[in-house]
Amino acid sequence: MMRTFVVGDIHGALKALVQLLNKLEVKEEDTFIFMGDYVDGWSESAQVIQFLTEFSQKFNCIFIKGNHDVWCENWLRFNTVNKTWYLHGGKETMESYNGFSEDEKKKHLEFFDNLKLYHIDDKNRLFIHAGFTSMHGVEKEVVEEAFYYDRTLWEMAVSLDKHLDEDSELYPNRLKHYHEIYIGHTPTINYNSYEPMNGANIWNVDTGAAFYGKLSAMDINTKEVFQSDVVRTLYPNEKGRNPF
Repeated sequence: MMRTFVVGDIHGALKALVQLLNKLEVKEEDTFIFMGDYVDGWSESAQVIQFLTEFSQKFNCIFIKGNHDVWCENWLRFNTVNKTWYLHGGKETMESYNGFSEDEKKKHLEFFDNLKLYHIDDKNRLFIHAGFTSMHGVEKEVVEEAFYYDRTLWEMAVSLDKHLDEDSELYPNRLKHYHEIYIGHTPTINYNSYEPMNGANIWNVDTGAAFYGKLSAMDINTKEVFQSDVVRTLYPNEKGRNPF
């Protein structure tokens, strides 16, 4: 049976990613949708990009762009260091590239270039790193940065009255365009949840791998959840990313 997994924010945790994929018992016909923020946090950001590049040559993968990926992409392209990025994982990402050749960096830049801002599948399920602000859907969004920075979509979903019917005129128009919406970006550990969370028709699969949570994958058809160990236990001599 064909399976589709959505994978939360990795943040340089290659050990957690490999452990998670082993738990999935990956099959050739599986599809993987990665929700962005591949870098910044733990010490293996460049190695994560290398691994994903090779992994995508064997398996069907869709890669969404996160805000940390934008920062890293700009560094690789222009050799400029965003100060905010540097303080929130960029330093560790830059260090992870020690020993990588210029040709290898160019290939990684191609990876970042090809990341999608969002993906909509044949069942009208939207996959996006953070959110969007347009009440008319992602196609009408005028601020691209919302796709990898917005938190209002998720904040709205978790605060929504669970008894409010989708047909109600009070139901948010933003949510009516898609059968389901999958996001990362906002760690569920901020809400004291160590597993993916559901609010309205939105699933948040960022379970805080950058901090003291786990890396998660979800089968989007069965909603079965798979998780790595707590990531900081896999990197006992590191602190992880500063909260941001």
